[in-house]
Amino acid sequence: MRSIVLYTGARLTIFVVTAGVLALFGARGFLLLLLALLISGVVSYVLLSGQRDRMSSAVAHGARAGRERFEKSVTKEDGARPRAD
Repeated sequence: MRSIVLYTGARLTIFVVTAGVLALFGARGFLLLLLALLISGVVSYVLLSGQRDRMSSAVAHGARAGRERFEKSVTKEDGARPRAD
């Protein structure tokens, strides 16, 4: 969970800084948002690759754990039902 919050915070920070720099150079409105989104996406792709990998493994681990809990609950539920033969 921590890696997800850190990655999201870093992405947001890069976006805000990029938008601020673009605003200083005179970009306004939709153009500002579009350029900030594109530039911050490229910058974060390069700078945050290690953090993105850690976040990805945390998400995958959480999904596996959730799937296992779901399968256990289904197995438990199926065992509690009388069989209709």
